[in-house]
Amino acid sequence: MKLLSQTQAEVQIGQLAAIARSCLIDEARLSPKPGLVDSRGNGAHRDLTLALMERSASSLHPTFLQLARQCWRRPADIALREAIGRLGREGEQQMMAATGGVNTHRGAIWALGLLVSAAAMNGGRADAEQLTRTAAALASLPDRAAPKLFSKGLKASHRYGVPGAREEAQQAFPHVIKLALPQLLRSRAAGSSESDARLDALMAIMTSLSDTCVLSRAGLVGLQTMQAGARAVLLAGGCMTVEGRQALARLDADMLALNASPGGAADLLAATLFIDRVCLTAHHAFF
Repeated sequence: MKLLSQTQAEVQIGQLAAIARSCLIDEARLSPKPGLVDSRGNGAHRDLTLALMERSASSLHPTFLQLARQCWRRPADIALREAIGRLGREGEQQMMAATGGVNTHRGAIWALGLLVSAAAMNGGRADAEQLTRTAAALASLPDRAAPKLFSKGLKASHRYGVPGAREEAQQAFPHVIKLALPQLLRSRAAGSSESDARLDALMAIMTSLSDTCVLSRAGLVGLQTMQAGARAVLLAGGCMTVEGRQALARLDADMLALNASPGGAADLLAATLFIDRVCLTAHHAFF
């Protein structure tokens, strides 16, 4: 395989950043998502709108671009991990400035930031497992400059004794690799529309994820409601069936009644879409 020229490398770096941004927008627009912001409305949120989510996603494009450039064909080491951490925190500040201080995509900066970095480290070419293993290697390295603050998600993780976003990344995104991506491909193969296939992938994540966003808002009852409701959707044949859509509507109503929003699952859906698109793009690019 020939090495890419500087111009070709810049094209792929730009592609990675653009894909990350578009995946965040695609996730936000996908409807109907239980408890989440989508094209219908604000879900369980009072401070979020679809327009705000889209503005937030666009504000992160420069961060994804910097991450891809910083990591292009570099090996994982502590210096790179700390550079990624710094760029991620700067990106979070840009996000907050764009949203007027509303946390729209903090979890997604972590997940997609790692995956953009991992894709660039592999020169834009990697299969899904290679991509997530590289991201896991990065996530497992220390960042001495990371602030010692407890987010709502981290507090919920500690309170309930469940893994959170950090562990998901350090374990190479098992909810993406083992659940969401296979479900996305199965649903497409079964004739689902792309929207229904993506909703099914979201359901697959929600069947077992210990979503700390849900735990923070609705405790164990909320988490159990989310997991059982998502299983019901898939057992009914997924979102392409009438029964699956009915189960999805029931789950949406239950989540709204509990004021619960599966933001962690949404972040992993965006990660799923990114991996799916990057691996497809890499297969066709510059060969």
